[in-house]
Amino acid sequence: MARNTSLHFRIVEGRNLPAKDVSGTSDPYCLVKVDNEVVARTATVWKNLNPFWGEEFTLHLPMGFHSLSFQVMDEDTIGHDDVIGKISLTKDAIGSHAKGLEGWMDLTPVDPDEEVQGEIHLSLELLQEADKPRLRCQVIEARDLAPRDASGTSDPFTRVVFNNQSAETSVIKRTRFPHWGETLFLDVEAGQLKGAGLVTVEVWDWDMVGKNDFLGKVEIPSLCLHQASLLDGWFRLQPLGNIEADAGGRLGALRLKVRLVEDRILPSVYYQPLIHLLVEAVISPTEVEEGSALTLLEEVTTVDSRQDVAMTLVRIYLGQGLVGPFLDYLNTREVHHTADPNTLFRSNSLSSKAMEQFMKAVGMLYLHEVLKPIINRVFEDRKYIELDPSKIDQNRSRRISFKGAVSEDEVRDSSVEALQVYLSSVIRSIVGSVDQCPPVMRVAFKQLHKRVEERFPEPEYQDVKYLAISGFFFLRFFAPAILTPKLFQLREQHADTRTSRTLLLLAKALQSVGNLGLQLGHGKEPWMAPLHPSILCSVASVKDFLDRLIDIDHDVSEAPQRGVFLPSAPVKEGYLQKHKAEAPQLLPRFAFKKRYFWLTSETLSYAKTPDWQNVNELNQWLSAIRKVSIYNERMLPSFHPGAHRSGKWTCCLQTDRAVPGCSRTHSAVTLGDWSDPLDPDVETQTIYKQLLQGRDKLRRNHLEGGHAAPTSSDEEQKGVAGVHPGAAAAGPPGDPGDLAQRPVCPMGGAEGDAPLAKTGAVTTRLLAVIEDLERAHATYQSKEKEEGPGVILDP
Repeated sequence: MARNTSLHFRIVEGRNLPAKDVSGTSDPYCLVKVDNEVVARTATVWKNLNPFWGEEFTLHLPMGFHSLSFQVMDEDTIGHDDVIGKISLTKDAIGSHAKGLEGWMDLTPVDPDEEVQGEIHLSLELLQEADKPRLRCQVIEARDLAPRDASGTSDPFTRVVFNNQSAETSVIKRTRFPHWGETLFLDVEAGQLKGAGLVTVEVWDWDMVGKNDFLGKVEIPSLCLHQASLLDGWFRLQPLGNIEADAGGRLGALRLKVRLVEDRILPSVYYQPLIHLLVEAVISPTEVEEGSALTLLEEVTTVDSRQDVAMTLVRIYLGQGLVGPFLDYLNTREVHHTADPNTLFRSNSLSSKAMEQFMKAVGMLYLHEVLKPIINRVFEDRKYIELDPSKIDQNRSRRISFKGAVSEDEVRDSSVEALQVYLSSVIRSIVGSVDQCPPVMRVAFKQLHKRVEERFPEPEYQDVKYLAISGFFFLRFFAPAILTPKLFQLREQHADTRTSRTLLLLAKALQSVGNLGLQLGHGKEPWMAPLHPSILCSVASVKDFLDRLIDIDHDVSEAPQRGVFLPSAPVKEGYLQKHKAEAPQLLPRFAFKKRYFWLTSETLSYAKTPDWQNVNELNQWLSAIRKVSIYNERMLPSFHPGAHRSGKWTCCLQTDRAVPGCSRTHSAVTLGDWSDPLDPDVETQTIYKQLLQGRDKLRRNHLEGGHAAPTSSDEEQKGVAGVHPGAAAAGPPGDPGDLAQRPVCPMGGAEGDAPLAKTGAVTTRLLAVIEDLERAHATYQSKEKEEGPGVILDP
C-alpha cells in the first residue's frame, strides 16, 4: 500500500520584522524548507517591515518528511542575504492538529548547529572476539551535507563515540559528498550493549582556524546492536538538539496556515466501485430532485473543504474523459434550484467551485497567452494611476514642467487615459482568443449557456445566459489573474504598491465589463465613472465573443489523459546556466553559458534568446522537471551534482568517471499547481475520506425515518441482496467486490416518494462502498503493523 503525503500551507504576512538595511527597513522574503532542503520561495516585498505575501503552496512528498521550516530572509543586492529568523515545525506537531495550524508564530534565531542536512552510509557490527567484544563501524560515505565554508562546500570528517571512547576518520577537503571507506574500532565491555547507551556517529566540518562546525549526527541505541549484530544502510543526519531560544518577539512573527494530509493509497482495484458510482451519476443522470453519489458528496462537504473536493472531482472526471458531463450535471442542478436569476452562481456552491477549478486546470496556458504580454507591460510602465480623489497624491505624478506640480484633474485625466489603453488591450486580446481557448472549456460554456436559456427563457432575462458565462470567465478567471498575477504564475514577483493599484483599478473595470455594464452607476465608487463609456462600448464585442466562444460541436474528444497540461505546451520556461563538461576548460568560467530553456511534457530544449524574458526559481524548475518525469521508467537512482573535471568528480572527488552517482535522485518533492499529473487513486482516496467523515450524516438523513432503505434481511427475503454477503471482510487485492453493480431492492411508497426512495437506494450503495474501503484500509494497516517499520533510511 503506497503512502501519499501532502503539505498545504499559506504564508500570509509578517509583522514587526527587524530592520536589516541602513535605510531602517528590510526587503523580506520567505524560504520554505523540508528537512532543510529549499522547496519554495515567496516573492520579495521591498522596504517593508510588515510584509504581506498571501502565497499558497502545496507540496507533494512521496517519501514523507520530518520537519518543515519557514526562514525569513532580507534580500541584499550586494553580498549575501541576511537571515532574520525562522519557524520550525515537526511533522508530529503539524499532524496533531486535524484541521491544521493557523495563526501568528514568533520567529526564532537561526542556530547553525540545527541547520543540518544529508545522510551517511554506515555499517555497524558487534564482533564477538575471544578476549572482549569490539564494535566495528565502517564509515563508507555521506551525501548532501550542509555547506559550511565560503566556497559552498565543507571539509568533513566523522567521529564515532561510545561509552567515553571515540575514533575519527580522516578529513576530506572541499566536498559535500565525501567517500571515506574507513573502518573504526571501539572496545566494548561485557554487558554494555544491553544497557540504555547510545552509539553516536557525528559528522563535522574541519576548520584550520576556530572551532569545527557541526554537520549532523546519528544516534543508534546500543540495544539495537545487541539484538541485531549488523546494521547497514543510509541514516539521516539529525541536529545537535539544542533548545531553540525564544526571541520574545524581537525578530517579529509570521502568520501561517499549515495543514498536513497523509493517506495510505490502496491498490487501484479497491477504488473502482466508488469511481463507478461517480461516473454513473453523470453518464446516467437522474431526475434533478433525485440523489446521486455527487449530490450525497455535496451534502457532506463543508465550506472549508469544498474547494479541495471540487478540484479533486475535476481531476477525477478529467481522467475519465467526462469533465463536460460532470460540470453539466452540477450546473443543471444549480440552475434548476435558482429562482432569482440575479443570484445565479453567486454562492460558493460545489458547482461554482468546480467551474473555477476546472478553468484553472485546463485554461492556465490559455490565460497566460492572453494576459501575459499586457501584465508585463503594466509592470514595465509602472505608471502612477489613481481615480479616487481621496487617494490622489499629486507629488507622485512628477513630470518636468515649468508649471510645477500637476493638478488633481491632470492626474485623473492621465490615469483615465492609461486605464483605457490597458482595458482596451485586455478586451482586444480576450475577444480575439476564441481559437486559443481550450475546446473542452468552450463545450462546458456552451452547455451552461443552454441550461440557463432553458431555465430563464423570458425576454427580460435574455442577458442571463451571457452573465452566467462571463461571471466565470471574467469575474472568476481573468479579473483575479490581473489583480494578483503572482498567484497565477504570470509574474515571479508581487507588484509594488503603485503597480498593485493600477492592477486593482484595471481588474475593477474588467469586472464591470464581465457584468455587461449592468451595475454601472449603482456602486459605491462614483470615481470610476470616467471609465463607464469605455466599459459600455466593450459590451457588444464581449457578447459577440461569447456567442463565438460557444459555437463549437459537443463531440469534442475528452480522452483520459495522465496530465492536465498538453503534450506540446511549455510547462516551464526561463533562463538557466548550461554547463559544458565534456573536456577540460582553460577558462572554467566560460564553461557556463546563459541559455533560455523550454520544458514540455516531452522535451527539454534551449536557445540563446527567448521571445520574452521570464526569470524562474531553481526549485520551480526542479518541481516542473520532476512532474514531467513522473512516468519515466528509466529514471536514474543516483546522479553526480558536480562535473568530471581534471580527472575527478568535483562533487565527491572520485576519479572514476563511470562511478555511480554520489547523490540520490532527489527527494521528489514537487510543488502542486495546475500542471500536476492526474493520479486517480490519490484523488479517489480524497473523496472516500470526505464521505467517511459524513457517513453518519448520510445515514441519518436518508436511511433513518420514514424513507429508510430496506435492511439486508428484508432484501434477502425478497431475493435481492443490497449488501454482498461476502463483503464482511476485505478481500485480497483484485477482489474488493463489485459494489457498484450490486442490485438494490426498489422501495415502495407513493409516487411522490420515488425521488426519496431512489436517494435512499443510492445512499445504501454508497455506504456499502465506504465500508468496504474502510475494511480494506484496516486490513492493510494490520499487515503493516505485523511486518513492522524499517529501521534504516530508504536506500
